[in-house]
Amino acid sequence: MRAGTTEEDGRIALIQSDIWIGFPRAEQVLDRLQGMIDAPRQTRMPGLLVHGASGIGKTMIARNLSRRYAPEYDPASGITRTPLLLLQAPPAPDERRFYLHILATVGAPATALSARAQNVASLEVRVIALLRDLGLRMIMIDEVHNLLAGTHREQRRFLNVLRYLSNELEVSLVCLGVSEAVDAIRGDIQLARRLDEHHLPNWRDDAEFSDMIQTLIAAMPLEKKSNLKVKSLKQVLALTGGVTSRIFALVKDLSIDAILTGDECITDDAIARWTPVWSRHANANRRLEKSRV
Repeated sequence: MRAGTTEEDGRIALIQSDIWIGFPRAEQVLDRLQGMIDAPRQTRMPGLLVHGASGIGKTMIARNLSRRYAPEYDPASGITRTPLLLLQAPPAPDERRFYLHILATVGAPATALSARAQNVASLEVRVIALLRDLGLRMIMIDEVHNLLAGTHREQRRFLNVLRYLSNELEVSLVCLGVSEAVDAIRGDIQLARRLDEHHLPNWRDDAEFSDMIQTLIAAMPLEKKSNLKVKSLKQVLALTGGVTSRIFALVKDLSIDAILTGDECITDDAIARWTPVWSRHANANRRLEKSRV
């Protein structure tokens, strides 16, 4: 393997960065979310639960939409406004931690508050006041399956908080998480009724997958076209289990190798030889464990 030049290093850095590929299933979700942001305010705002396997692309979609709505400062009012607030659910359904996280996200850290003002009721009042000033249209909660780490009672209380924020601010609520979180959400009948469900399935051996993988490979900064056989595409699917993040990892890994070896394209042989990164770690761990016996 040859040493990389400055130009090659730049291409490798580009490959290693976040890459957005607007494949149809992602654009479908984005179009639906855009429609919700544009919807007029009403007593019961529309909501959505996007669920699927870990790594299927939920967070990627959420971040893409969030980048479209970066906070904007209004010099006339002296207020920073944003129609979209993207949050990550706390590791467990903890109301206080969630409110503190919201304050930090909007640039109002709770360290400025007295200890007395940091109880749940006070935090709730402050959060509502700050979010109302932002001109929000949508709140997105990623990793919502984290609520499963709590008891049934804690889950219900956390879901009540989400429903309360949506009602009080008249904003759309979007939750993203693995499919196991669906049952927990359905445990709150009122919240479940306002959250439509959108499932993102693992990729399958069909035309949609073929188009996606070829579009992804074409987006790699390689000097030659990668003409892969159908057998290789099937191998990609088998190696990754149809999980989007793993497919991206495979293509990026092979693209970097193609630059460093001078091949400048992904070949059928390269795919046949490729070992999944997650398998490499597993094998290394097993060897380490055996050495300790």
